[in-house]
Amino acid sequence: MKKLRIYVDTSVIGGCCDAEFAAWSNGLMWDFQRGLYRPVLSEIVAAEIQRAPEEVLLKYAELLSYDPEFAELTEDAAELARVYLERGAVGSDFENDALHIALATVANVDVLVSWNFKHVVRLDKIRLFNAANIELGFKTLQIYSPREVTTHDNSSG
Repeated sequence: MKKLRIYVDTSVIGGCCDAEFAAWSNGLMWDFQRGLYRPVLSEIVAAEIQRAPEEVLLKYAELLSYDPEFAELTEDAAELARVYLERGAVGSDFENDALHIALATVANVDVLVSWNFKHVVRLDKIRLFNAANIELGFKTLQIYSPREVTTHDNSSG
């Protein structure tokens, strides 16, 4: 059976060390470790993570040990990100958010996960991203928080 390819943005890695998000981010890491899903990363994640605290860098190193795929920053991805920005899907100060979405779209991942509820995991934003994707010949992208993707059950506390 084909493993789902999941693009992980930087917020998910940082979420491993944040009390509010740790259960689900770490649950997703456990899913990657068990081989349930294949992580997909990018040079944008690699650049953003360099400014993170040591404990987050250790989580990133752990994620790198799970044989991730790397989405390449191609001209198609850069152009798609520009379209998102032009259409106001994200503001010009948040170009990396647009790049994460574009990279995941062009790499044809199954799902993008993020804790960024302001610019990424929001119905109105997802609709704008996917309208551009369809118009430019790409398939729609499923976008969720790790809570909705991980097999980890946090119902017991």
